[in-house]
Amino acid sequence: MSVHRRLTTATGAMLLTLTVAGCSGLGRTAVGTIEYETGRELGVMVTSPSVNGCHRLAPSGATKVENNTLVDIVLYPTRDCKGKNSRYLPTNSGDEIVPGTLPWRSYSVVH
Repeated sequence: MSVHRRLTTATGAMLLTLTVAGCSGLGRTAVGTIEYETGRELGVMVTSPSVNGCHRLAPSGATKVENNTLVDIVLYPTRDCKGKNSRYLPTNSGDEIVPGTLPWRSYSVVH
């Protein structure tokens, strides 16, 4: 095996290792989509959101949410992912608010 081929193989192995290990860094994302419908019946799709922090939904809130990511999320009726009446939404499932209740205004990723 030539030196050039060994270096190419070693570089490829290193890049593969970094790609797999990269899942544990600060830039981790929830693979998949979160789709929701606003109070004004507008459809919104968020692709691969970060697993860190609180994510705000549209200003009018969300009345329906579909979690098509590989991780669970928690929905909140507040803009800051705090307070009572949160809703745990497992991966590949959805939720719709009951008429007369507050819409979902933010979510966080369970990780």
